[in-house]
Amino acid sequence: MNSLLKFITCGSVDDGKSTLIGHMLYDAKLLFADQERALELDSKVGSREGQIDYSLLLDGLMAEREQGITIDVAYRYFTTELRSFIVADTPGHEEYTRNMAVGASFADLAVILVDATKGILVQTRRHARICALMGIRHFVFAVNKMDLIQFNEKAYIKIEKDIKKLAIDLDLQHVEVIPVSATEGDNVTLKSTNMPWYQRKTLLQYLETVNVESSEEEAGFVMPVQRVCRPNHTFRGFQGQIESGSVAVGDEITVLPSGEKAVVQTVLMTDKNVSEAHKGNPVTIQLNREIDVSRGCVLVKDAGLIVSNMFTASILWMDDAELVRGKNFIAKIGTKSIPATIMDIKYKIDINSGEQLAATKLYKNEIAVCDIALSEEVVYDTFKSHKGLGAFILIDRVSHMTSACGVVEHSLRRSENLTWQEMDITRDVRAAKMGQKPLTLWFTGLSGSGKSTLANELEKALSLRGKYTMLLDGDNVRMGLNSNLGFDEEDRIENIRRIAEVSKLMNDAGLIVLTSFISPYQSDRERAKDIIGRDNFVEIYVSTPLEECERRDVKGLYKKARAGKIPNFTGISSPYEPPVSADVVIDTSKQTLEEAVSMLLEKLESYL
Repeated sequence: MNSLLKFITCGSVDDGKSTLIGHMLYDAKLLFADQERALELDSKVGSREGQIDYSLLLDGLMAEREQGITIDVAYRYFTTELRSFIVADTPGHEEYTRNMAVGASFADLAVILVDATKGILVQTRRHARICALMGIRHFVFAVNKMDLIQFNEKAYIKIEKDIKKLAIDLDLQHVEVIPVSATEGDNVTLKSTNMPWYQRKTLLQYLETVNVESSEEEAGFVMPVQRVCRPNHTFRGFQGQIESGSVAVGDEITVLPSGEKAVVQTVLMTDKNVSEAHKGNPVTIQLNREIDVSRGCVLVKDAGLIVSNMFTASILWMDDAELVRGKNFIAKIGTKSIPATIMDIKYKIDINSGEQLAATKLYKNEIAVCDIALSEEVVYDTFKSHKGLGAFILIDRVSHMTSACGVVEHSLRRSENLTWQEMDITRDVRAAKMGQKPLTLWFTGLSGSGKSTLANELEKALSLRGKYTMLLDGDNVRMGLNSNLGFDEEDRIENIRRIAEVSKLMNDAGLIVLTSFISPYQSDRERAKDIIGRDNFVEIYVSTPLEECERRDVKGLYKKARAGKIPNFTGISSPYEPPVSADVVIDTSKQTLEEAVSMLLEKLESYL
């Protein structure tokens, strides 16, 4: 069986993951002489009193060696007579669960270690759930440290029963349980003489012979477009990796989401013409006619993919900050990156019992089912049908860190039953009648910074110039449209979303809209910019310092906040995230109102 097996080792802290793989490599003579010598020398100052510390082969970071835990994912490549392997040794500590999820995303099989002295722990269950979430179907539970329980068969049988119950609870497929001692080598590569009662394969023997190929083929030809290649005016090819099926010269393919059809004219692998290409091949495809194809589009044949902008998904939340309904991100599905919003947290899953629990917030390392909306229709599928287009990540819009990973469970019917109604009287028609360019002038800054006063004076100046305007003020809107919203994070997010939608509608009416809202979160302002349209959005940061805002305290709010009478008050008990690159920055503590308006008009001239 000369095939490649990609597997992951995971489990709770100090279950012996790195030691197990290190011992496997050492016993199987898969190390170079200098690696073996370095291991023996390093072990003399290690934690095993001079005996070989096999974990040092994988724990490469200094912090890992000092703390005795794995922090980052360590990949190792090795080959035996029967098979080639790529192993991802992943962290067991809860703090580094995101790193473990990264390792699970590439694997065909999971080796989950269980400490024989402790049995199944919370982190063991969490890792098993994450592996199942990531589509892993083959599991080996290695019951480690059998030497510490004197290779007791009864104790092992009890743990084995607990593992089989866990496998039933999580609906795990293809589960094998093997008793091992990673430090002593029992049942790692060679049969243990200390456990004559165990007569099945050793861990390495099992890994060498297990068949992880799925009998269920993903339907049809699917290739997400990664890049449009146009080296000269005579050639235009679409590059990507084939996720499923095959494609041949002469095939008629469909481009999604547009639905346009064309015939495959040439297929290239590297710089060579081929008549046909299959799943896993990186290819360049040239079509017989010019149609609109860009990165994020998907070329398909006989594949029933979904084109929609809403779906329900299972996610693993990996961010330190909590997740609330309404938060927005950049979602990456296939090769498409697009703004996305958490519409609803339907429920979270109890790690121990699997029970569905009501939730309004998610905390780090929790798993939940959520409804997600995208800013436009994209191509995807359920994870069960097409892994490549059924998995996604959510990226924080400010830090650009990965906040969550997830898999699509199903599309939301409401998105399939709604169609945007095109109007004969368009924004352009209305704007032309008014003789102006519709814009949203988005004022942001602390309470008392002068946003409302400045916006009011600017509107008067624009009106004198013959412009048609509408001013939306934070307090006024909260007394009407948003009177049902409070001031916690979830309601603040929804407050800004509604204002952005209203501003967009007013821009569609041809108006210039001025909004005066604190809008404290950078991600919410980015989302507002996406809703309104980046070409129509002008961010004006009123950067008056907190000390000056508090000195003014026109409404007496700072005094109440300092006295603890107003919770979640921006600048005092709730954060304000200044704009990273505002279009206009103005400090009202350094200019008179007339000077500030004059400067604004000058800065806005190019927009108007």
